[in-house]
Amino acid sequence: LFSNVPEWAVISMWDVDTIYKVPRMLHEQGLDGLICDKLRLNTPPASLKRWDDLVHEVEHPKATVHIAMVGKYVDLSDSYKSLNEALRHAGMKNHAKVQIEYIDSETIHPDNVSTTLSRFDAILVPGGFGKRGIEGKICAARFAREQKVPYLGICLGMQVATIEYARHVAGLKDANSTEFEADTPHPVIALITEWKDADGSIKHRDANSDLGGTMRLGAQSSDVTPGTLAHLIYGPVVTERHRHRYEANVNYLDQLRKAGLVISALTQREQLTEMVELPQNVHPWFVGVQFHPEFKSTPWAGHPLFNAYVKAALTQQGQTTPAVATA
Repeated sequence: LFSNVPEWAVISMWDVDTIYKVPRMLHEQGLDGLICDKLRLNTPPASLKRWDDLVHEVEHPKATVHIAMVGKYVDLSDSYKSLNEALRHAGMKNHAKVQIEYIDSETIHPDNVSTTLSRFDAILVPGGFGKRGIEGKICAARFAREQKVPYLGICLGMQVATIEYARHVAGLKDANSTEFEADTPHPVIALITEWKDADGSIKHRDANSDLGGTMRLGAQSSDVTPGTLAHLIYGPVVTERHRHRYEANVNYLDQLRKAGLVISALTQREQLTEMVELPQNVHPWFVGVQFHPEFKSTPWAGHPLFNAYVKAALTQQGQTTPAVATA
């Protein structure tokens, strides 16, 4: 009565079980036509096929995969909202429903890691900051590596996988990140100013190097090593977005490589580690990335890295799905 909106222009919004039903809900009430008329736009009839296809995939999955997300912000699952959606997008590309269970990394230790994680088809360790829950994440990465469970480590998840490999395969006892242990004997992860000076020499800890301005942010390109899983997924170059401060220490890369860890992508400018993986004759699917690929996922295309990860999870449980393009 008081808003000067005619009754025929009042649009209702009600709860739906998937957000991808909203476009058709609005279309069937004529909202798109009302807006085009108001703006005097001469447009062809709307086609909602791509939205209807998404809804069909959501409602008619051919399989279900169970993924353990081992993090420390599990009390607020929206902390991982972008990751959750990227996994669901990849599920739709693989005609599968992705069920994510959040595991508090503070509760994981060597005595219970097997009973906690053995029921999952894949394990994901997301990004984060700070020492809390780190040893649990390292346990999860070790379990995935030793039990040959598909593993995806994102940002911090790549770093804990590197730490775990250094400790238990490369023989670097007590390896760690200086973010968690300033005086670790093997700082395989550290601030760049802690391990590399302008002339390439090793540099000691710099108390001023952890300021916010040292963060690596935004999109950067990296060269991908041919013959790797990363190359199969991305092709020769990967460009993804970043939000982190600590880096894999280049002074340890040769030792890690000799121990069998594959450094599959390096930044084009600084030659910093962007992707690590295990050879496919050693592990079916084990990848860590320093960047945040979830920011580029879309519901129609998914993201090649997540598409491949969910496909590996399906393979892990013995499911078969049509091949998904990965490059």
